[in-house]
Amino acid sequence: MIKHPDQRVGVFVDVQNMYYSAKNLYDRHVNFASILKEAVAGRKLIRATAYTIKAQLPEENNFFEALKLQGFEIKSKELQVFPGGVKKGDWDVGIAVDAIKLSRQLDVVVLVTGDGDYLPLVEFLQYHGLLVEIIAFKKTASSKLTERADDYIDLSLNTRRFLMGHSARNRNRQ
Repeated sequence: MIKHPDQRVGVFVDVQNMYYSAKNLYDRHVNFASILKEAVAGRKLIRATAYTIKAQLPEENNFFEALKLQGFEIKSKELQVFPGGVKKGDWDVGIAVDAIKLSRQLDVVVLVTGDGDYLPLVEFLQYHGLLVEIIAFKKTASSKLTERADDYIDLSLNTRRFLMGHSARNRNRQ
């Protein structure tokens, strides 16, 4: 896909999806600053939003501040805990609504997620003339989502750039 400097880009990051993918696959943290740079790719950034869940953990405020300093607008909501202990926290509908609301000011929507629930959003945006790019880890990304996208960046191909820290497994070996 051709990327040019006049394209107006919106970046929508499903933080929970990326966090748990990196943790489960690599036992590491995501480098969101590097992902944002890759998503923008020298084009005009209109908005970058990171969608987060507040779980009342002590370190989360520092994490949210770091995201702001990297250029993200933060949208947060509380983790829902249901009777019986089931926990839920997702932004699927919120991300979809925001992408649609902003779509008239964009040429490209970059979804940083591998969640297949976004397939109808991708199709809707493409129908309305936008390019849609997906950034995710291949092993945790929906193949239908990545195939449908106009461009797909597999974070697994450059873990040195897109992940931070060392896994506990690697630290124990040293």
